Amino acid sequence: MNRKILDSKVLVTGGAGFIGSNLCETLLNQKNEVVCLDNFSTGHRHNIEDFLVYPNFTLIEGDIRNYEDCRKAVSGVDIVLHQAAIGSVPRSIKDPMTSTDVNIGGFVKMLFAAKEEGVKRFVYAASSSTYGDQTDLPKLEHKIGKALSPYGITKYVDELYAKNFSELYGIETIGLRYFNVFGRKQDPKGAYAAVIPKFVMALMKYESPIINGDGTYSRDFTYIDNVIQANQLAATTPSKLIRERSQLYSKLESLSINGESDMISEVFNVAFGERINLNELVQALKTNLSVFDKQIADVEIKYGPNRAGDIPHSLASIEKAKFLLEYKPQYSVESGLKEAVEWYWGNLLKTNMS
Repeated sequence: MNRKILDSKVLVTGGAGFIGSNLCETLLNQKNEVVCLDNFSTGHRHNIEDFLVYPNFTLIEGDIRNYEDCRKAVSGVDIVLHQAAIGSVPRSIKDPMTSTDVNIGGFVKMLFAAKEEGVKRFVYAASSSTYGDQTDLPKLEHKIGKALSPYGITKYVDELYAKNFSELYGIETIGLRYFNVFGRKQDPKGAYAAVIPKFVMALMKYESPIINGDGTYSRDFTYIDNVIQANQLAATTPSKLIRERSQLYSKLESLSINGESDMISEVFNVAFGERINLNELVQALKTNLSVFDKQIADVEIKYGPNRAGDIPHSLASIEKAKFLLEYKPQYSVESGLKEAVEWYWGNLLKTNMS
């Protein structure tokens, strides 16, 4: 069943960011009232400028580290989709204080404000970085390792707080552990740009993309529309259904459970459930871009040192999300890359190639 958010007032924190702005667009197209909270530290005004004319869109320029901004943003809201964070493993290694302040301090303020306002369900962006040095593949939600970066620590602490708030206050919390999301509106610029748009922009300039390591590291790259689907399902799947299926899933997987509970606090992997390595990724990008410019096929690839905090391989099990939420990702890496490259070609040429 393809459940969607309809006739609701929804807060999207980090709504001017890559994932947040895509969520805002989808929710507006579905005739919801949307509130966007962003301080534009990593998000961009151009991501949401088309929404400003919508009567059902409200922009609050504020910071999740400011509790008053959080309270203002959640006023009258039915659902929170919390995307605001300082992303990037390398950035957190360079500046762990800001990552902690935003990702934990801001998260708790946002969560508490939602509880105080009486928000029923709080859906938040978790991260595959939580798995740390856990080497088992595919990654299962209940098996995590030692964190390898401050960023990974902050995202795991968020999960702990979410569960604690559900137990203490009854607010329903659902965390979505994103695996390497890519797609339209993803920023290719900056020192901490995601690998796919960064590679695309380099190739479009006939510059050699630099792969960290020998290119054999692999990832479960996840197209943005799969993430939008997961957020909508997390926000709308009935509580009773989640409870019943959670109990059954735990029994089927022989997981320990502490009796019956009315509490809703779950974490799900959000991915496609397949992986490719970086060498394969670059080749796929060159193939797709060569449709528009044949010279790109001849661009040389270069290699650099591995990045600190990077895990060698990542692959998600999405069985829990399928079982509890009826999550059915529509885009593989191949089909997602085709869609993304078409968008990048038209938009990066206009806005980022100067």
